[in-house]
Amino acid sequence: MKRYISEFIQKDLSSKFVILSGPRQSGKTTLSKNLSLTSEYINYDLKEHRKILLEKSWDRKNKIIIFDEIHKMKNWKSFLKGIYDTEGINPGILVTGSARLDTYRKSGDSLAGRYFAYRLHPLDIKELYKFSNEKDENKILEKLLTVGGFPEPYLNGKIEYYRRWKKTHQDIIIRQDLLDLEKVRDISSIETLIELMRERVGSSISYTSLSEDLQYSSKTIKHWLQILENLYVIFKIKPYHKNIARALLKEPKYYFFDTGQVSGDEGVKLENVVACAILKELHYMEDVKGTSTNLYYLRSKEKKEIDFLIEIDKKITTLIEVKLSETNLSPNFRAFSRYFPQAKKIQLVKNLDREKTFPDGCEIRYVAKWLKTMKFF
Repeated sequence: MKRYISEFIQKDLSSKFVILSGPRQSGKTTLSKNLSLTSEYINYDLKEHRKILLEKSWDRKNKIIIFDEIHKMKNWKSFLKGIYDTEGINPGILVTGSARLDTYRKSGDSLAGRYFAYRLHPLDIKELYKFSNEKDENKILEKLLTVGGFPEPYLNGKIEYYRRWKKTHQDIIIRQDLLDLEKVRDISSIETLIELMRERVGSSISYTSLSEDLQYSSKTIKHWLQILENLYVIFKIKPYHKNIARALLKEPKYYFFDTGQVSGDEGVKLENVVACAILKELHYMEDVKGTSTNLYYLRSKEKKEIDFLIEIDKKITTLIEVKLSETNLSPNFRAFSRYFPQAKKIQLVKNLDREKTFPDGCEIRYVAKWLKTMKFF
């Protein structure tokens, strides 16, 4: 199936390098190869391909050259800069690989001004509804809750296949990608950390508590969590605190890119699905439109909480609460409404008898239906 950012990457290849990052097995290589019938794929992990890179002997009659895992090559950024400065972008060059590319692109380097960057996320309701033959958003949601949104297990659809895939997927990330990115000795403790995080999805995280559980310093725990973020295993959502009295300032929440990793009840998994979909949409807005976005959650010291707060171009546009079956509007919307009078306030519910709107503008919507079109204005 066509991916949601394919046409934009295709367009940008005529003027810049394109750097495509994202979770392992989210479909980066498949997307890249499908952009043109005349492309050449060069993977630095393959010995015979490394020779092609060193000789710079790829076939320039192809429309696109795909460099995969090239970040493992010493001075790879200078290598790409040299190509750009001497040959330009004919043919177009697409650089893909592990999340390490995303880490590099955030820092100032010699490639500045020579590339556009994209982040490819796993499948979600909006993409599947638009680009696949699946048109029942509720069935798509049930599948995402069961096997997650990574293309291979999603398209297979069987829980047994997903469980086998999940184990292999995590092993590759931890025992190959992680060791390539960082010098970490205690792999088993990081695996334990992942297990602990699976049980704490949607809850504010205490680094001190994790430190006590794993018998490592809070500084080490934070570092390990950052590594898992860099590898696109998890992502962090910080609490919003501007202009809100008595708001908590420190404890973030974490969610998994693979919803199937989440332990706990269906409500927690549903919240993770929504978190993934919102982050994907915001990254799309940043990468394709150049929009500035932020994703937070709200929580006061009185424990009043809203799951997601969306900021676009420094304006708070939307507050979102996720519920499995609650049909009454959360009172927390009104608790925070004076701080964000102009923001849309939406409660997303999976098991809902009917949608509702209220005089103050608050809404209750079917979660699958809303995710199908997802708008923040």
